[in-house]
Amino acid sequence: MPTLITNIGELTTNVAGLGDDPDDATGLIRDAAVLIDDGRVAWVGCADETPEDAARGEDEVVDAGGSAVVPGFVDSHTHLVFGGDRADEFEARMAGASYAAGGIRRTVRATREASDDELRARLARFVRELHAQGTTTFEIKTGYDLTVAGEARLARLARGVTDEVTYLGAHVVAPEYRADRDAYVDLVCGEMLAAVAPHARWIDVFCETGAFTPAETERILRAGVAAGLRPRLHGNQLGPGAGVQLAVALGAASVDHCTYLSDDDVAALAAGDTVATLLPGVEFSTRHPYPDARRLIDAGVTVALASDCNPGTSFTSSMPLMIALAVREMGMTVAEAVWAATAGGARALRRADVGHLGVGARADLVVLDAPTRTHLAYRPGVPLVHAVYRNGVSARG
Repeated sequence: MPTLITNIGELTTNVAGLGDDPDDATGLIRDAAVLIDDGRVAWVGCADETPEDAARGEDEVVDAGGSAVVPGFVDSHTHLVFGGDRADEFEARMAGASYAAGGIRRTVRATREASDDELRARLARFVRELHAQGTTTFEIKTGYDLTVAGEARLARLARGVTDEVTYLGAHVVAPEYRADRDAYVDLVCGEMLAAVAPHARWIDVFCETGAFTPAETERILRAGVAAGLRPRLHGNQLGPGAGVQLAVALGAASVDHCTYLSDDDVAALAAGDTVATLLPGVEFSTRHPYPDARRLIDAGVTVALASDCNPGTSFTSSMPLMIALAVREMGMTVAEAVWAATAGGARALRRADVGHLGVGARADLVVLDAPTRTHLAYRPGVPLVHAVYRNGVSARG
């Protein structure tokens, strides 16, 4: 049955030129309405211009009560399938300890010890958590087992809740291969890749000191591409490096973190179509410097925001928090941050059906308990998600 959501005080469509200001990339419409039919957006515009047949007696009409509505959040970077807990590491960092990539191996041990049922139950809780906070599309990486069977298991579990599964066997070198890095890279490019590829869409590498070198990263990504996966990359998180340049050269959909960038890095991103995905939850949790989003946007780089929800460096699934941090700490306007958390995430996943509310888009949207989207940054930490529609169906949690 078609659904008409009307009396929307402020609607963010992310369709440039659709809203009140033709120069506004977020396509903001005030006093708006949206018609949903068969899980898709069938019409969008000013409420007083609603098609005459859009509120027939057999249609469901929802009064938004003047609330703001935004597209469902698109979280393009998460690590949601894991065992164990690393709260002690967070406490130590807050007391002055520094972050190092080696903490990942603690989660590897705990994940290997967890049963399928335990991992599946925890994953289901995370998914409910995501939905309750307005996230309607999300990516999940493997990378917390680092064995052939284990990585395939994580990918299979992730594929049970999302199509956006990323093979991250190159998270760190598995503990069994510390004395033979080359053998582990061979495994990641060979038997492990073959086992995971049927369940995944993407391949990723943590290109960083303490993880994988640029040469190893390139070899692994090229192997993934040859196996039919699309590349993305963790880069330039802990210091300057070759990650960004490599991502652009290989045509990666996204390079994530982008904390330490040279002028050449920014220029390469601006000239290519690789999205710079910024993860402010990491800087919040590690006390590292925040990425300079303003510098990237002003250079013409496409920017996305994501949570990087993981047990070590950003144990939050809140995209509203990412928006608040981006506005407060990274020089973004509210409009830019909301776009980055929706349309930007969709760009990072190469998705045209989500992240916006144009006609034909998947009807994923969030009704806020607030009159404007500004409240997402203005009222940080407050549960402002009133209702969530996924594929046109109202569902919260």
